[in-house]
Amino acid sequence: MSELTHFDGDGHAHMVDVSDKPVTSRVAVAEGCVKMQRETFDLITEGRAKKGDVLSVARLAGIMGAKKCSELIPLCHPLPITKVAVELTPDASLPGIRIEATVKTTGQTGVEMEALTAVSTAALTIYDMVKAAEKTMEICDIRLVLKDGGKSGLFEAPRG
Repeated sequence: MSELTHFDGDGHAHMVDVSDKPVTSRVAVAEGCVKMQRETFDLITEGRAKKGDVLSVARLAGIMGAKKCSELIPLCHPLPITKVAVELTPDASLPGIRIEATVKTTGQTGVEMEALTAVSTAALTIYDMVKAAEKTMEICDIRLVLKDGGKSGLFEAPRG
C-alpha cells in the first residue's frame, strides 16, 4: 500500500501541497444506487412524488455536491471544476435508481472525491424527496469506477 499523503511525518492530518504538481486534464467517474420498494420506484418514475420531479432535483443536487466538495471533506482542495454530469437511470430490476457522476477539471489534483460526493448527494436527495413514502430505501454500492490524469494515470475498477 502506498504512503498515506494526508498525514505528515508526525502523523498529523494536513492538506497535501500540490503546488509542484503539473496541471493536467483529469476526470473521475463514480457510481451508486438507491434501492427501494416497487411502489416507491413507480412513484418516482411516474412523476407522482409530492415534492416534485425527484430525478431533476437529485441531478441538480449531485452537481451542487461536486461543486461544494472541498467545503464538506476537510482535506480536499477547492478545484476549478470544468464539467459535472450526473446521470440517473431508473432500473426496475433493483427496483431503484442507478446514479453515475462524471467530473472533469484541469488542475494539479484529481476529482475523485467530487465524483463520489456528487453520487452521494444525488442519492441522499432521492431519499429525502420520497422518504415520506418509504423509509427503508437503501443507498448502495457507491464507488469510484474510473479516474484518469495526473501522475498515477488511468484507474478503472473491475465491473461487477
